[in-house]
Amino acid sequence: MTFQTSPAVGPSTPEAVPSREAAVKVSVIVPVYNPGRYLEDCIASLMDQDMPAGDFEVIFVDDGSTDGSPRRLDDLAATHPFIRVIHQANSGWSGKPRNVGIEAAHGEYVFFLDNDDLLGQQALRRMYAFAKANDSDIVVGKMVGKGRGVPRELFRKTYPTATLSDAPLIDSLTPHKLFRRSFLDKHGLRFPEGRRRLEDHVFVIAAYFAADTISVLSDYVCYYHVRRDDDSNAGFERLEPESYFGFLREALDVVEANTEPGPLRDRLYRRWYRVEMLERLRGKRLLDTPAVQRGPLLHEIRKVVAERFGPGVAAPLAPTHRVIGSLAQAGLLDDLVSFANWENDIAAAAQLDDVGWQAGTLQLTLTAELRNGGELLTFAHRDGRDALGVYSTLSPAGQAALTEADLDCTSRLQKSKVDVLARDRDTRAEYLLPTTFNCVRHPVAEQGAVFGQVFQAKAAVDIATAASGRPLPTGTWDLFVRLTSCGWTKETRLGSHRSDAATYHCVPAVLANPDTVVTPYRTDKGNLTLDVGNHTNRLDSLHIMRELPQIGYGDNSLDLHISVPLTAVVPQPVNGSSALRLTQNTVAGSVVTIPAALTPAETTAAAGSILLARHHGELDPGRWSVEVRLTAGTAFVRLPATVITTTDGVPTVEALSLPARRTPGAKTPGGDAWKRSVLTGRRLAGRVRRWARSSAAQ
Repeated sequence: MTFQTSPAVGPSTPEAVPSREAAVKVSVIVPVYNPGRYLEDCIASLMDQDMPAGDFEVIFVDDGSTDGSPRRLDDLAATHPFIRVIHQANSGWSGKPRNVGIEAAHGEYVFFLDNDDLLGQQALRRMYAFAKANDSDIVVGKMVGKGRGVPRELFRKTYPTATLSDAPLIDSLTPHKLFRRSFLDKHGLRFPEGRRRLEDHVFVIAAYFAADTISVLSDYVCYYHVRRDDDSNAGFERLEPESYFGFLREALDVVEANTEPGPLRDRLYRRWYRVEMLERLRGKRLLDTPAVQRGPLLHEIRKVVAERFGPGVAAPLAPTHRVIGSLAQAGLLDDLVSFANWENDIAAAAQLDDVGWQAGTLQLTLTAELRNGGELLTFAHRDGRDALGVYSTLSPAGQAALTEADLDCTSRLQKSKVDVLARDRDTRAEYLLPTTFNCVRHPVAEQGAVFGQVFQAKAAVDIATAASGRPLPTGTWDLFVRLTSCGWTKETRLGSHRSDAATYHCVPAVLANPDTVVTPYRTDKGNLTLDVGNHTNRLDSLHIMRELPQIGYGDNSLDLHISVPLTAVVPQPVNGSSALRLTQNTVAGSVVTIPAALTPAETTAAAGSILLARHHGELDPGRWSVEVRLTAGTAFVRLPATVITTTDGVPTVEALSLPARRTPGAKTPGGDAWKRSVLTGRRLAGRVRRWARSSAAQ
């Protein structure tokens, strides 16, 4: 296809720019305007790149900032040769600063970074290597939002090559991508300038049409899209409908210039119809729009739809969008508000039915559903078809505006899906977990005429591969359930509703290669979170001792053997990094640290692990607190037990009073479940001697 562009793309009609030699691999272009404290995080992410400083440059284009940013950037450039700063009078928006950056760039590729966003540490290196491997004109790196929406379907997999026809590229129209500089020059691609919106849409869609190769890197989070606490990001400025949709028409012009009427053009148009128009007229977004602005917004949307979109644009939409579209085209603002209130009560709900470790993988089983106002969201079934049950929320005029096709959700219900994902609490990086599910139609009226969907799902967390085939990094990972159906995508935390079995089986694990402690735990609100690598020291607050330790001397009276049954699951023995520590409860506080082996429990009835320690020598008389370390690099965890040695050298173990773990189906233990008890070394001598002999023989 021959690439064409509208005259609106850039400050003038694009034409080829003479080629320039590349001096570095990547030029990062950062438009800057009064970013305040957010600039520091942006700078830190650039300084932290693992691409050598000599391989990339950073060009900050200060667009007339009036805060302390200009001086901060000048000071930074004075001490870092790979950083340059360009100062200019305020241009009103990001288009001109980006264009100035392109002209000043020395890189083979350029990357556009906003001054309040962040890069992943390996972003530049990975994207550049991916671009070279695929001879890419454009590389779209995986994005995550910190309070901002980002594409999700696009990043379900990595695409060495992608097109507008075979991948959801149209979902990603922000400029935060890697572009070959000679490609931009060849096609004269530049941003529209001046104070205006959607300049990035016009630039990016034109670049998509012009590119020979577009690649999508989805196995590493390259870009963090950050929402400021004060909502002062450029994209959150108040929308003026007439000018906004005038700018939107320029992006549509580029599509029209490069496609023939038909399915592809309709599908591309559909993105703007769905995201920039219908989404503004639904749910919380419409309800949060001041009442005086709703009418003008609806008026401009109706104008664009009447001018540019044929029936092929709306027909494949989800039923919720079709309903909004029909109400909008009928000009029924009050019905749109009523429908928005109804949608605003829709939420996801999930129950954790069970959780447990199997062969080093955490297996989750759960039940999930969409609810409206706290009740199961229902649909109507008649004449062999399924439909949204929304008539009761609308006026007679609103009901008359809708067709059976608008309400039909038969095929969309069949495409409903469940995703389970892990999201880093600090960075917001997220990864989809392998999930299988089935959907049950749950009747709520006679003969199933009214029904809801209930999903039964299983998900697996393999720490070694959960991050798109790589190990899940050390951190705090919250687990979410995401339900997608009929145009709704709703998330909920997993775990606050759970079965007794899920509570009982929520135990830590020590995974090998390298040894890593993974602790599933419940937050203060009861939600399930994974602590990977003992990031939060949550082990300290868990009851990891399954039974009282066994202690005694072996056949060699100088060898003290200690066996500690733990709840922690160990798929294979961990040797050399575990330890047991005894601290005497005296002023001097003698400390004995004993290397230990951590092995799986011998029987399935005693699920968990055994920590085995051998100390050569006697303990001084007195009371000794007991701590265990599961792996090297993790903290010692205090156990609810005390070792007592008498003057004649006989050790005993005394339990401290703590609540017991609840067994599924068992009554809650009484106060005497963990009353103080004493087990003497003589009672345990037989069991300990058997273990001592077996370990000596190995």
